[in-house]
Amino acid sequence: MAEDCIFCQIVEGKIPSYKVWEDENFLAFLDIHPVFPGHTLVIPKKHFRWIWEVENYGEYFEKVREVAVLLKEKLNAEWIQVNVMGNDVSHAHVHLIPRYPKGKMELGDFTEILQKIRQQDSKISKA
Repeated sequence: MAEDCIFCQIVEGKIPSYKVWEDENFLAFLDIHPVFPGHTLVIPKKHFRWIWEVENYGEYFEKVREVAVLLKEKLNAEWIQVNVMGNDVSHAHVHLIPRYPKGKMELGDFTEILQKIRQQDSKISKA
């Protein structure tokens, strides 16, 4: 863990987050500055600067796909935009941004979005 990394601090629970999903190696949480409702970041729990440095890269992108499918289904998104930039925070991360049919973005605040995502899905973190 990098002490000055905001995402490492989220993994360690030092900074609160709106967790969408997690397992022993990866964490998905709502972006606090969303482009659209449900905008989620998927990160490895271990600190890596860039996505191509992630040791279990294939597993990482399988988890990204799982979360994208979950968001699309639970939020009734038309599609999920995927952005991999890496210049805003120095910790590997993938942005999953739900895109909605025109005029269909009335999802509410972070808590309401999490409730919608977690409905009847035992694979989702309850943290």
